[in-house]
Amino acid sequence: MSMKDKPLWSRRGVLGMGVGVLGAAGLAACGDTSESPSTALPEVPKELVDAAAAVKGTSMGVLSQKLYSAAANEALDNSIKKFADSTGTKIGNNLIQADAGDVVAKIDAEVKGGVARDLAFMTDSRFIAQFHALGDLEDVTDVVEALTAKYGEPCAEAKNFCVFDGKWFAIPYHFIGIGSLLRKDWMQEKGITAKDVYTWEELRDLCLSISDPAKRRFGWGMTVNRSGDGNGMIEALINSYGGAITTNDGRKVTFDSPETVQAVTFLGDIYTNPKFKPMLPPGVASWTDTSNNENWLAGILGYTRNSFSIYADSKTKKNPVYANTHVFSDCIGPATDKSLLLGQSQGFVVFKGAKNPTLAKLLAQYLITAPALVGVSKEAPGLVMPAWEKVWDADPYFASGDPAFPLLRNMSQQPLPLSTKNGLAFPQKPSAGQQAVVAAYVLTDMMQQVVQGTAPAQAVTAAHAKMVQIFAQQGLPQ
Repeated sequence: MSMKDKPLWSRRGVLGMGVGVLGAAGLAACGDTSESPSTALPEVPKELVDAAAAVKGTSMGVLSQKLYSAAANEALDNSIKKFADSTGTKIGNNLIQADAGDVVAKIDAEVKGGVARDLAFMTDSRFIAQFHALGDLEDVTDVVEALTAKYGEPCAEAKNFCVFDGKWFAIPYHFIGIGSLLRKDWMQEKGITAKDVYTWEELRDLCLSISDPAKRRFGWGMTVNRSGDGNGMIEALINSYGGAITTNDGRKVTFDSPETVQAVTFLGDIYTNPKFKPMLPPGVASWTDTSNNENWLAGILGYTRNSFSIYADSKTKKNPVYANTHVFSDCIGPATDKSLLLGQSQGFVVFKGAKNPTLAKLLAQYLITAPALVGVSKEAPGLVMPAWEKVWDADPYFASGDPAFPLLRNMSQQPLPLSTKNGLAFPQKPSAGQQAVVAAYVLTDMMQQVVQGTAPAQAVTAAHAKMVQIFAQQGLPQ
């Protein structure tokens, strides 16, 4: 029986789940819908509409973490509007910029003030533990169990970052591809064959060898200025050397270690050693979160590390950089034999005191499905991928829409944890302290000190002391 012939629903199954916990539909869209999202929106399954009958005429608000693709944000708006129109409800959608640094404090104030939106999606490894520690989230285990019965397992890392004491506090929405990008044409010109695995030292030397400032070619396209990408690179590099912000249980700060100092020394040298100056782009010291995106798309960077936003952008806008991109996972360090890259996912959260939790849960279950997701993904290929096993198989686009997709599927479903030679295991237990440390830009500020001449060991010790203070503020005294 082909997928499109299979009945999606049985009446008994739908009734058995009850309103608000419906295993949402979505395996029917097998055809490749290449029309724009606004013209090719799938019907919302009748059973989902029926389940929303009890809340017809009501309204709710959604907070969406802003994607770097405006077209993807629009495609999501279209899916939400389709659901609202089909269910006779009103749903407002507001975008938030997650890299502002104060997003948790602002939303927490709204929740405590009783004016929060009903539903939001946020990057699980960056935010969910903080909201949970603040007591801002509803338990959504019922929804996740219903979706698991219908769509198989959610992405591996979500089981760590969305679960507390055995209960789910976020519903996996979509997997976010993250990876490293190299200019394979620049490498070919130098007779260098692309590999799938590099040590950080190999990558640094490669970036220098493909640089040519006279041709506006700068190999090292990463900043250590305050930015989400800067944070991500610094933490990944430290982890690969065998250092970490915390112990594996997420409770004790262990940052000040010889491994961390070794990693920080290596990274600081890239920005301070005259030997590497030719591979540093102009202004890299003051880059913000969009700078490496813009410079990569402008064709002047040899390497960058990013969520797949820029890969998606280069493909959808037919930028010549796309055809010349070699995608690989994170680099390995002295403590690792393989990349520690887990990827991330966006998770839907229902805030405490939500006025319309039933509608919020139903909308979340519609948006995770292939018909609702494929339009968004086509505008952000690699950045917006399925979070659920069977959704990967529900539309041929997810299987074969881009050469990078199999790498991302493997990343999303890889067995976890990933270990270092000195006993660290990733993902570590989600920690409000660790997430708050990253959000406060302690890592990038530490690297700025090193760039300005502070000894790495001294900068690491100072950062450790700041982390201890932040953990205490998060209810984790050291």
